[in-house]
Amino acid sequence: MPSIGPRRMAALHALWRALSQGSRPGAPGFGERLRALPRLLRGAVSGAYPQLGWGRLTMFLLAIAYIVSPVDFVPELFIPLLGLGDDAAVALWLGGAFLVETERFIEWERQQPTVIEGDRKR
Repeated sequence: MPSIGPRRMAALHALWRALSQGSRPGAPGFGERLRALPRLLRGAVSGAYPQLGWGRLTMFLLAIAYIVSPVDFVPELFIPLLGLGDDAAVALWLGGAFLVETERFIEWERQQPTVIEGDRKR
């Protein structure tokens, strides 16, 4: 099983910085965004949440696969800075996209009508 090398750790650190610093006053917190992620994915796949299309969802999955993949398109042995930079760039894009999509989804969820089932006496 491949270990997490220094360049992967740097990419994960860049992602963490993007996620932790991307919150503005009044915006959903990191925990709320993480809890919304499964609902967002279910809504996108089922079509209930049409704002996240299949193309963007595929880009997210490809970005995650690229970051965690032990095979890299630009090996650090040949071009060290570019090899580290590509993972960091993908991680930053993914972190920013996570912030945008989860905030948009949470706002969309808040605007949906709430259905409350009352007690029915028989």
